[in-house]
Amino acid sequence: MKLAVINFSGNVGKTTLARHLLLPRIPGGEYIAVETINAGTEGQASLRGDQFAMLQEYLLSIDSAVVDIGASTVDDLMDLMAQYGGSHEDFDCFIVPTVPDPKQQQDTIATLVDLARLGVPPERMRLVFNTMELGVTVEQAFYLVLGFLHEHPLAIANPECALRRNEIYARVRGLSTDLLALSQDPTDYKRLITRAQSPAEKMALGQKLATRRLAGSVLVELDRCFAALQLPKAADSAGMSMVTGEAQ
Repeated sequence: MKLAVINFSGNVGKTTLARHLLLPRIPGGEYIAVETINAGTEGQASLRGDQFAMLQEYLLSIDSAVVDIGASTVDDLMDLMAQYGGSHEDFDCFIVPTVPDPKQQQDTIATLVDLARLGVPPERMRLVFNTMELGVTVEQAFYLVLGFLHEHPLAIANPECALRRNEIYARVRGLSTDLLALSQDPTDYKRLITRAQSPAEKMALGQKLATRRLAGSVLVELDRCFAALQLPKAADSAGMSMVTGEAQ
C-alpha cells in the first residue's frame, strides 16, 4: 500500500496525518518526506526530475509507504507526474487533508482538480477533515469543499474521516516515542506526584500524565478515522488497531 499525503496548502496537518494516522496502520510502511532542497535558476527551491525519477524507482522497489509531500514541493511534483505519464498510478491512494480556513479549503479544491487532471479517479482520492472544533459539524466547517464536491464529485469525502484539534500532536513533536507507547506507559504518576519534593517536579509529572491521557483518547479517534477512510483491502485487512493490537 503506497499513499501520498498531499495538498497545495501548508498548515493542513499533512505530516501529522502521515506520521500518526497512516503510518502506524500500514503494515511495513515506510515514511518518505518529499521536500524541496535544491535551488533553481532563480534561487527558488525546486524538485528536480532526476529526484522524482529516483522516488518512482524507490516506490516500485518497496511494498508499503506513506509519502508526505511538502507544500513547497507540490507544484513541481504535479508537473513531474504529468511529464512521467502514468506515474500517479504508483500511488494506491492520495490522502488530501483539509482544515476549516476558507483559504485552505480553496487550496484543497485546487489540489483535487489538478489530481483529477492527471488522471487520478475519485475512488483513489480521500479527504480528511482536520482540526475540527468541538460542537461544529463537518458540513458546517467545510461547506466550501463539500459544496464543490457536490457539483464535481472528484474525491471521496466521508464526514467520519474527521479529526478534532488536539494538543497531543504538539506535545509529541520531536519525541522519539509514539502515541501507542505513550498511551501504554505503566508509570503511576499520581503516586509519584504525591512523593514529589517540589512544585516543578509535580508539574512535570502532571504533564506526563496529561500526555498519556491525551494519547489514549486520540488513538480511539485515529482508529475511527482510519477505518472511515476505507482504503483498499490490502491496507484494511492487514491493518493493526493501535488501541487493541488486533487485526482490523
